[in-house]
Amino acid sequence: MAEEEEKAAEQPKQPQMRVLGQFIRDMSFENIVAQKGGSPDMQPDVQVQVNLDAKKRGADNQFEASIKLNVTSKDKESETVLFVLEIDYVGVFFIDGVPEDQLHPFLLIECPRMIFPFLRRVVSDITRDGGFPPMNLENIDFVALYRNEIARRKQDGQKLDA
Repeated sequence: MAEEEEKAAEQPKQPQMRVLGQFIRDMSFENIVAQKGGSPDMQPDVQVQVNLDAKKRGADNQFEASIKLNVTSKDKESETVLFVLEIDYVGVFFIDGVPEDQLHPFLLIECPRMIFPFLRRVVSDITRDGGFPPMNLENIDFVALYRNEIARRKQDGQKLDA
């Protein structure tokens, strides 16, 4: 029996993650077409910028991960801005059993992946309620985003921290 307990103690803990909550930290939606009295019957060209952030919270094993989107929709022909959406969507997570050297990528890849479907729904509702067709965000490759950010930081000489 003691031998089984020793083997169990030697094995690394299985990573655990739970979403404790999620919320919109900040949001702005500007319907430029309505402000200028134009018609929304234009051919939209939508540009989406994505930024990720993560940090430790005060409680043990609690972390925040956020997805910040900046969405600009312009008319393809006239380059007239139709709408601008900025949103900072945050998930609060309990994370345990993730090795320290793997925590940074875990926070910036796995955590955003968990909350992304909810953010997608919010963006769809906001654009629809703003008088435009519901915008369905395409899937985001969080691994590629993470790798690009790491490469950019190394090039700029910045340190990595979560």
